Amino acid sequence: MKYNFLGSSGLQVSELGFGAGTLGGKGPLFSAWGQADQAEANQMIQQCLDAGINYFDTADVYSDGESERMLGKALINQRQQVIISTKVGIRSNEQINHVGYSRDYLIHAVEQSLKRLNTDYIDVLQLHQFDSFTPLEQLMSSLDQLVKSGKVRYIGASNFAGWQLMKAQAIADRYGYEKFSAHQIYYSLIGRDYEWELLPLNHDQKIGTVVWSPLGWGRLTGKFDRNHPLPEHSRLHETAQFAPPVNEEYLYQVLDVLQDISLATGYSIPQISLNWLLQRPTVSTVLIGARNSQQLSANLEANQFKLNEDQIQRLDTVSAIYPPYPYYPYWNGQFSERYHALVKSNFLA
Repeated sequence: MKYNFLGSSGLQVSELGFGAGTLGGKGPLFSAWGQADQAEANQMIQQCLDAGINYFDTADVYSDGESERMLGKALINQRQQVIISTKVGIRSNEQINHVGYSRDYLIHAVEQSLKRLNTDYIDVLQLHQFDSFTPLEQLMSSLDQLVKSGKVRYIGASNFAGWQLMKAQAIADRYGYEKFSAHQIYYSLIGRDYEWELLPLNHDQKIGTVVWSPLGWGRLTGKFDRNHPLPEHSRLHETAQFAPPVNEEYLYQVLDVLQDISLATGYSIPQISLNWLLQRPTVSTVLIGARNSQQLSANLEANQFKLNEDQIQRLDTVSAIYPPYPYYPYWNGQFSERYHALVKSNFLA
C-alpha cells in the first residue's frame, strides 16, 4: 500500500481508503448502497487493515448513524493505528436546528458522532455540504475551537464549490484559525468536473483530495455496456435519482475503452477505473466501498499495477469533456500543459 500526505496536515493516508456507507443498510438510499451487518463489517474492515488501509470514512447520516456505530465497534482495538473521518451537516431528523453548522448544532453533531464511534476524538471532521445560512467567520471559529478542544484533529469540507472553499480558507488565514486539510469530492472517469476549478485550488492551497464514488455511482462496475442492459438487481435502479447525470453515449464510449484495456491487461473495469484515479494530481486517497468481502477483495487489487502512458492517454482522451467559461482558456493554454505535466510526474499535493 502506498501512502500520501493528506494535504498539508502531515498525516499520511493510504491511497485506498474504506468508505463505510455500505454498513448498516437503513433507509431507502443507504439500504441500496449495502446492508452489511456487524459481522460482515468486521470482516471487511479486517481485510482493509490487512491490506494496509488506514483511512476509514463515514458520516452521521449514513444509515441513521448505524454506519458510525458499526465502524467504531470494528475498529475499537485498532483506534490508535487508524484515521477515522466522519461528516456532519446534512439534516438527519426533524428538529428545526439539527442541520447546517450553527455553533450549537455543530458541537452537538460532533458529540453525537463521538458517542457512536466510541472514541474521544475524530481524526478528520468534514463538513458534508455547504451551509449558506451560517456565516463562515462563525463556522471557522467553531471548527478552530473543536480542534483546540482535542475532540477533532483536522478539518475538511465535502462537495464545496471553489469560491466557498477558498473563502473559508481565507477567513481561517486572516484570523489564524485551523484551515481545511481535506476536500472530499466526486471524481471519476465519467465525472471529471473536479478538474476545472477544484483541482488547481486544492493544489494551490495544499488541500488533499478524498475521492467518493470513484466508479461513477456504479456505472463503471463492468456489469453493463452498450450491448448489455443494466441488470435488474443493480442499485442504480433505486439510486439513479441521486446520482450525477451522465450522457449515455459518453458513458458507453468510456466503457468501450475500458473494455479494450481490460482485455489487454487482465484487470477488471473497476480496477482500471480506480487505478486511473490513483495517478491523478492532488488525490490523497480514493474511497472504495463494497457490499461484501468479495467485492472488497477485487477493489483492493486496484493498486497492484500501473497503467502505461498509452492506456492513460486513451482514457484521458475518451473521458475528456470541454469545460465551460471561464475555465476553457486555461484548459487549452498554459495550465493544460502544466496540468498534464503534473499528471505525468504523478504529483501529489
